[in-house]
Amino acid sequence: MEQSIRTQPPGPRRRPPNRAAPAAVPGPGRAPETTRGPGTPPTRLRPVADRPAAARPSPQRRLRVYGRRRTGRPTRLTAIGTGVVSVLATLAVAGLDRLLFGDLGWLFGLGYLVVCFQLAVRVRYADLLAAPISGPIAFALALLVLAPVASPGVTAELVGLATGLALRAGWLFSGTGLAALIVLARFVAQRRIHRSR
Repeated sequence: MEQSIRTQPPGPRRRPPNRAAPAAVPGPGRAPETTRGPGTPPTRLRPVADRPAAARPSPQRRLRVYGRRRTGRPTRLTAIGTGVVSVLATLAVAGLDRLLFGDLGWLFGLGYLVVCFQLAVRVRYADLLAAPISGPIAFALALLVLAPVASPGVTAELVGLATGLALRAGWLFSGTGLAALIVLARFVAQRRIHRSR
């Protein structure tokens, strides 16, 4: 042993060949790279295809309004909703006409046409008949409540109602006929759609 140490030339000692080299440690700021196929450049970004299906954005985004999903279609009215909306809207227009002009005239008639149009468009398919029926009822109720009466009493109110309906028959038939035509067109179009399927 002493002879071999003495005969070794001076200088740095060589490491024996059987000793394993230390493992390479990546430097700071370098992220570990994932194993990819040959010829593929390394990248740190994760491709979109690797995301789960739940994390991908839906192609049809729907807005939630008051806890319900909004699909872009107009709100449909039921039979009860059609009656309530027609009465409230007709009374509101009649009250505005009475407040501005002191009587139920052209503003009340135009408002009734708009109400009948909206009811016929927004009522759902199962309750189409509610639109042309609730309109005249709301019209008569507005005349009974807000039309001026010459003398008090039940008989005078009935006579005033009949007179008001006779004088405003044009507005009444126009609004009711408009609602009936729209409802009929919607019914025919829906029947054709069902037959084509």
